[in-house]
Amino acid sequence: MTSAASPHITRHEAEARHPGELLRNFVLPHLGVSVSQAARDLGVARQTLHRIFDGSAIITPEMALRLEAFCGVSAMYWLRLQSAHEIHDARASLQQALTRIPNHKLSRVAMKQLGATDGR
Repeated sequence: MTSAASPHITRHEAEARHPGELLRNFVLPHLGVSVSQAARDLGVARQTLHRIFDGSAIITPEMALRLEAFCGVSAMYWLRLQSAHEIHDARASLQQALTRIPNHKLSRVAMKQLGATDGR
């Protein structure tokens, strides 16, 4: 988590973490809800939440929708966190292999037409 001086979670911190950590350490405490109550409210087993918390289970689209209904944070946010975490891990494990792949970049115009620009 971030230091006591900063209540905000940086993008890098969020990407490196499994979203279950943020759910356990940030969302539930801010809601004042126990794990047992959250499981009941979400309609899932406590073990399911614990697997999400420890990173052994992912946030699925179905769980993301349940979380959206539960805490008001959009399903897309939860899925973006999950994807960012998985990409972070994959990038680390594929680091050497990725450097050997030739880079055939699309032009900015083509990227824009594709809708694949990220503001850079």
